Amino acid sequence: MSPRKTIVLGVTGSIAAYKSADLSSLLVKQGHDVHVIMSNSAQRFITPLTLQTLSKNPVMTGVFDDQEGSCPGHIELADRADLLLIAPASAAALARLACGLAEDALTCVALATRAPVLIAPAMNGKMWLHPATAQNTEILRARGAAFIGPDEGLLACGYEGAGRLWPVDAIAAQADKMLRGE
Repeated sequence: MSPRKTIVLGVTGSIAAYKSADLSSLLVKQGHDVHVIMSNSAQRFITPLTLQTLSKNPVMTGVFDDQEGSCPGHIELADRADLLLIAPASAAALARLACGLAEDALTCVALATRAPVLIAPAMNGKMWLHPATAQNTEILRARGAAFIGPDEGLLACGYEGAGRLWPVDAIAAQADKMLRGE
């Protein structure tokens, strides 16, 4: 097991957001300090309380959360991160990240952190294959982001194809590998 590292887990608006509960729990069991940031859309699929309980840390849902000190909470979290893991990453999140928008807590942390970034996409297969998503993915890869997935299979919308969130245990293993510098 790796030494205790800080993982910032970004959860975006995908039906796969419910799997972030298992991912958060697994990362904590691996010995990591997990801090979750949820987009507004993610909160439509799973509650912050669930992820707070499993991560054992407060969940950030807005840019102005945790403003007790002189450093804004999202900047402090960006500085503490050893890894920014975005799982699931929706098509909308990929677009915001590729454009460098800083309109919510997750995108602000993504712009401010110097930690490695691991992205696990999850969306409808047609959305994944759309040229805009492909271009956004390539932009993020060119900036150094690593991707895991998406997986293929039956999607929540009823279609078959690429777009499923990669298995949670494999995402956790890849995060651990990146934290070890492999």
